[in-house]
Amino acid sequence: QVQLVESGGGPVQAGGSLRISCAASGRPFSSYAMGWFRQAPGKKREIVAAISWSGSSTYHADSVKDRFTISRDNAKNTVSLQMNSLKPEDTAAYYCAAKEATGYTGYYTGGKSYDYWGQGTQVTVSS
Repeated sequence: QVQLVESGGGPVQAGGSLRISCAASGRPFSSYAMGWFRQAPGKKREIVAAISWSGSSTYHADSVKDRFTISRDNAKNTVSLQMNSLKPEDTAAYYCAAKEATGYTGYYTGGKSYDYWGQGTQVTVSS
């Protein structure tokens, strides 16, 4: 079992920056590939970014590429999402997710691949 707790969300003006983090507890964090997803009201959940267990492989959705950066610190059991140049359309609840990935060096982009989810943190970008 892995418990995930997101933090760092809040209101921000368009063009601003925000860093959200996800703290994991339970089984060894380094054996899990991680992902960030978001869901806006009335919209489907979508992948934002993903990272391999080692951090050597990352994925960023086209909509956030060059603005958001996913990273992880296995020593601190955390995964973070640095969000720059925020836009109103980035407004959503952001969720981190974990997928057991022993022996797999890549990342996962499908929500159904993930085993554990956090409770989410709200990011609201005003124009």
